[in-house]
Amino acid sequence: MVYKTLPNGAFEQLDKRRQKAIVMLFEDELSDEQIAKAVNRSRTTLSTWKKEEVFQQAMQEYRHIVVDDFVPDAIKELKKLVLSSKSDMVKFQSVMAVLNLSGYGTIEENPEITQAKIRKLSAEADVAQIQAKRMVDGEQNSSVNVNIVIPEQEDNNGE
Repeated sequence: MVYKTLPNGAFEQLDKRRQKAIVMLFEDELSDEQIAKAVNRSRTTLSTWKKEEVFQQAMQEYRHIVVDDFVPDAIKELKKLVLSSKSDMVKFQSVMAVLNLSGYGTIEENPEITQAKIRKLSAEADVAQIQAKRMVDGEQNSSVNVNIVIPEQEDNNGE
């Protein structure tokens, strides 16, 4: 295995078994039991390693190094979504992601966006509840027609 590491980093301080365990944990394809077996240690030993500060630092270090390879491509894809997405919501979310990554603020700072998210989730929950009731009642067609009502907004004079 070729490991991506920082010279003199936390990962380099670990023995080969711990390094292999970190790589396998990052890949997230095996259970902890299988990883422990692969490094010739018990599940309890792996659990102990995972609590060690240097092991945790090495895991974070390894994760950053591996993920850094994907950042340029991720930014290119984000740019494509901002410039050419047909969905206004996808475009909006892409723009917000770019602004967040650039340090210009987060969606959570905007109360209107937060309220819109709450309304959307509430509507989705209502639809799911109606569909579930129809299925329980034995209705063959459990689709739901939704009428969207947009409340009138007050103007600046409070009218």
